[in-house]
Amino acid sequence: MQCSLSNQEQILHLLKGLNNQISPKFERCTGISSTRFELLHQLYETEEINQSNLQKAVNIDSAAITRHLKQLEVNGMVTRRRNPTDNRVIFVRLTEEGRKRIVGYKKEKINFVNQMLIDFNQEDLESLSDMLNRMQNNISEY
Repeated sequence: MQCSLSNQEQILHLLKGLNNQISPKFERCTGISSTRFELLHQLYETEEINQSNLQKAVNIDSAAITRHLKQLEVNGMVTRRRNPTDNRVIFVRLTEEGRKRIVGYKKEKINFVNQMLIDFNQEDLESLSDMLNRMQNNISEY
């Protein structure tokens, strides 16, 4: 017996499938996970940031941000230091190596996105962007 999906269920199924495909292909294409890319991008936009504020900006849990930052630190891409007046607060910043690497990752991201949207015209892109924004707003209000 074949199961038939409604249009709404089909859309959800397609979005879930896209999400599952994008992450590993993004990582293969750029050489970095999308979460680490987002962390580096946030750091690129600022001189230095409190680790908990960075965690909120990227929307990951505290264990995950610590794990990612430790690995990025081992790779020489970020430095962390404790606030001398409050030992509980950790500040994070990009190193020069991290700055160079995020510039390369950004170029690879552009290539990845361009490939993903290769046969979309401007009207398609605007329409898709509008629909995805509306979906995101609907979910946040749910």
